[in-house]
Amino acid sequence: MVNKSSDKKQLEDLIKTSIKRTRSLFKDEHEHPELEDEESQRVCLASKIRDEYKDFYELPKCVIQQQQQQQQQQKAKKQKVIVNDSNAVKINISDSSIQKTIETIPNVNESDTIQQNNNALTIFHQETTPVYKTASSLIRIKKAKKAPKPEWHAPWKLMRVISGHLGWVRSIAVDPSNEWFATGAGDRIIKIWDLASGTLKLSLTGHISAVRGLCISSRHPYLFSAGEDKQIKCWDLEQNKVIRHYHGHLSAVYSLALHPTLDILVSGGRDSTARVWDMRTKTQIFAFTGHNSTVSDVKCQAADPQVLTASMDSTIRLWDLAAGKTMTTLTHHKKSVRSLALHPVEFSFASASPDNIKKWYFPEGNFVQNFEGHNAIINTLSVNHDNVLFSGGDNGSMYFWDWKSGYNFQKMETTAQPGSLDSEAGILCSTFDQTGTRLITGEADKTIKIWKEDENAYNEQEN
Repeated sequence: MVNKSSDKKQLEDLIKTSIKRTRSLFKDEHEHPELEDEESQRVCLASKIRDEYKDFYELPKCVIQQQQQQQQQQKAKKQKVIVNDSNAVKINISDSSIQKTIETIPNVNESDTIQQNNNALTIFHQETTPVYKTASSLIRIKKAKKAPKPEWHAPWKLMRVISGHLGWVRSIAVDPSNEWFATGAGDRIIKIWDLASGTLKLSLTGHISAVRGLCISSRHPYLFSAGEDKQIKCWDLEQNKVIRHYHGHLSAVYSLALHPTLDILVSGGRDSTARVWDMRTKTQIFAFTGHNSTVSDVKCQAADPQVLTASMDSTIRLWDLAAGKTMTTLTHHKKSVRSLALHPVEFSFASASPDNIKKWYFPEGNFVQNFEGHNAIINTLSVNHDNVLFSGGDNGSMYFWDWKSGYNFQKMETTAQPGSLDSEAGILCSTFDQTGTRLITGEADKTIKIWKEDENAYNEQEN
């Protein structure tokens, strides 16, 4: 009698073999035939693993030796010490009773020391170096940095409004002695004011267009001014007259900066260049070219990079003053950069653009963080020693930030003086005085406003 089950099994094997042969013949040359049985798949996978990872199957010898040394050190520390009131007895960790006791206590490693006083166990954790058995020991996992806690700052309030200019107040500079400050406006006049009383001390005339930049030397009795008339003037404050002109800009000059230790002056303007001048000889040392649009702000500092420029082409450039070329170009901003602010103590700076206010670290210009929320055209930035950053908008918005954390602790809006248009409520320039306790702003309503911290404010969390 023929066994039907065996014939059926043979027939199935023949069909499978035939199917495999047919597939191998007519399958595309670049496509591997599918292996239906698990054993074939396992063999194929094992061969692939050997071929691809045979060079990395074992760790380097130096890593193996290091792990062996760590394991030997671990074995030496595996003994536990149980101290009684009467005597001290050393036992091995392999003791089952102590092992069970340790297993019942959470978060106890084998390198812990157990001290028993009056039948009470106290666990002392000893830090040990972990031993890794695989190649994952070469991986270093970085912990996420915690955001700094915002520092408390008193809110700012309006202290004084000074009127006198007949045009938009475009520039402000405070005397190093902190006794007076100068302002330049669209009425082509430079006015010098007493900082304590706000009274007018002097008016200087000579520009034939709006005064856009001012700076006061801390080592000379000089005031420097720049305007839309392409002129840069040096005023002798002992004689109250112009003693030097610096010629070279092809269009309006928008910003000025003095080097703190060298007798040089840096100016930036609408001709897309920043020019470096010898203060005394009036000669042009360098013409920094590279920006594709108006250079809106320039800053100088003693340490490298010594010159910074911000431009309407949405870039910031850090310049090598000795070589006269760009060290770094920062292209993080998406819109025009109108203002820069150097921290008076920390080696960092901030830049203002309608997309964001960004904080950077010197000397490479490493990006730190964004100050988000001031959705306006930001014309000016100022920062003081107490880590208060001020940003003034074209729409009159005023934001005060904590420099360390980027926290916005106060928002307010300036009020245009009576008789002004609502559109003239704009902050055009700002600066802190030398003590950092007074903020001076120049505005589109032709006024100068002085702000101070609220003396009656206090931190509720401390009380």
